[in-house]
Order: sequence, then structure tokens, then C-alpha cells
Amino acid sequence: MRDILTSTPVERCPVRQILTDVGDKWSILILIDLSGGARRFSALRRDIPDISQKMLTQTLRKLERDGLVSRTVTPSTPPRVDYDLTALGMSLMHQIAPLAGWAARHLDEIAAARRCFDEGGAAG
Repeated sequence: MRDILTSTPVERCPVRQILTDVGDKWSILILIDLSGGARRFSALRRDIPDISQKMLTQTLRKLERDGLVSRTVTPSTPPRVDYDLTALGMSLMHQIAPLAGWAARHLDEIAAARRCFDEGGAAG
């Protein structure tokens, strides 16, 4: 795996391209939210209150383009739009879930390390 990162020019490295697209905080938070089932745009906004409408729209489009999220429009007044994980998105969630679980389990330790660092406990 490391060979791909070191032997491929940065602009053509497939691992970098994919991780850049799906590794940002908004993508991960959206994927985690959708792992519980299909959601409407407004529900995603409620669940991730610090994301702007513009950023949510852009991120959903990016995830849809990458084949991780599907968008279903149901004709009604107003039209109903649901977002859901595709099979590919669900397979990615199997990788993200352990990381999210690790973060939840170690939140207190990380917060303590940050306080120590911020109080001048960092080397240097």
C-alpha cells in the first residue's frame, strides 16, 4: 500500500484522490448519518447543524458522483428527495465505523491530551 503513495506522482495517485474526496469531515459525517437509512436533505441539515446548506449540497453531489450516495426524487408537491447509501457507500461505512467507534471511545483521552498541549505541555 505504501508503494502506491511513494511511487505514483501525486496528481495521479488513486489513493490520494479517493481519500481527498471521501476523507473530509463533511463527507464522513454525512456517510455516518446515512448509515442509519435514507434521509431527506432537511433531516441531514438537522443532524449536522454546523454544515451550511451550500456545503451540504456540494458534498452530497460529490458523494453521489463517486457512487457512494444515491438521490431519489419522488414526484409530489413539493418533490420529495431522499439520499441513501449505495452498496459501495455501505462498504465504505464498514471501514469508517471502526474509526468512528475508536474516536468515541477515546474522546476523553484526546481532550486531555489537547488540554495538556495547549497549556504548554508540548515538546519544542
